[in-house]
Amino acid sequence: MDSPLIVQAAAMIGAAFTMGIATIGPALGQGMIGTKGVENIGKFPESAGRLQTAMFLAMALVESSAVFAFLISILLIFRNS
Repeated sequence: MDSPLIVQAAAMIGAAFTMGIATIGPALGQGMIGTKGVENIGKFPESAGRLQTAMFLAMALVESSAVFAFLISILLIFRNS
């Protein structure tokens, strides 16, 4: 078996592992943000606008970690090909 082929296979497996593991955290985080946001809007409907804004900002920050993991995966795939 050729050495570059092993390196390329390891990069593909690493990229898949990175995306698989790195998307679990943001998914759980966004679920928790959504749950708490909806609960608080139900309790305090008069503050729905402020809560929605804060909820969307928090979701954007949480999602950025998944985007960084995606970029790392792309670098792993194309750096060794």
